[in-house]
Amino acid sequence: MNPSTARPRLIAHRGYSQRYPENTLLALEAALDAGADYIEFDVQFTADQVPVVFHDSELARMTGSEGIIQETSFAALARLRVSEVDRLGEACAPQPIPSLEAVLALLQRWPQATAFVEIKTETLRQFGVDPVVEILLAALQPVRSQCYLISFDETVLARARQAGQSRIGWAIRDWSSAAQQQARVLAPDVLFCNAQKIGAEALWPGPWQWALYDIVDPEEALRWFARGADFIETWDIGGLLQDPRLRGERADD
Repeated sequence: MNPSTARPRLIAHRGYSQRYPENTLLALEAALDAGADYIEFDVQFTADQVPVVFHDSELARMTGSEGIIQETSFAALARLRVSEVDRLGEACAPQPIPSLEAVLALLQRWPQATAFVEIKTETLRQFGVDPVVEILLAALQPVRSQCYLISFDETVLARARQAGQSRIGWAIRDWSSAAQQQARVLAPDVLFCNAQKIGAEALWPGPWQWALYDIVDPEEALRWFARGADFIETWDIGGLLQDPRLRGERADD
């Protein structure tokens, strides 16, 4: 538990994605406007190795168009729009897929905010760890002090740390002794886990802070905080911040 905050620190998962299309500038800025100190978003590379903010490798779920993002040029991607009509209805106008550059420009306008930047494993498999790290760290350089690089792939995190990335977060796929041992070896700054995978077990002790997802209920967020979670990652950042027990001064990082 972090004694300096007396409340969990909330991470807006893919922006304010409960209300807006995930990973869009609209969703990310709405999260910051709602009071988020921390945002999380996903990065994939296009065929011409332009980093863009998008979760899936396949385009269909978000754009309605067939294709693989790693096989699509940035110019072609710029013609697509995301809307999530099935989930959100017609409430939001279709949004462009933002480049990482555009999202980082947004972050620069919110210097008190911190971003968790997740590099997706599909991009690592397509382009390789070293080229991705080189491009990604160059892009993050202007706002590196505001960013954690996170991934499910521990290899890219170790390489990024060697290349100068000071803050990393590892997302574990399994709640297992093997994952615990790997966490000890990697020693990330933040360890992410789906809260449902943990059950009644105690959070592993270590040099890391815990970030648990995906939690939208204030009572559950507070229960996990009492069990040692430092960060709570949520789709519904605005909803959780309505609870006075979870809302406060913007936390220092």
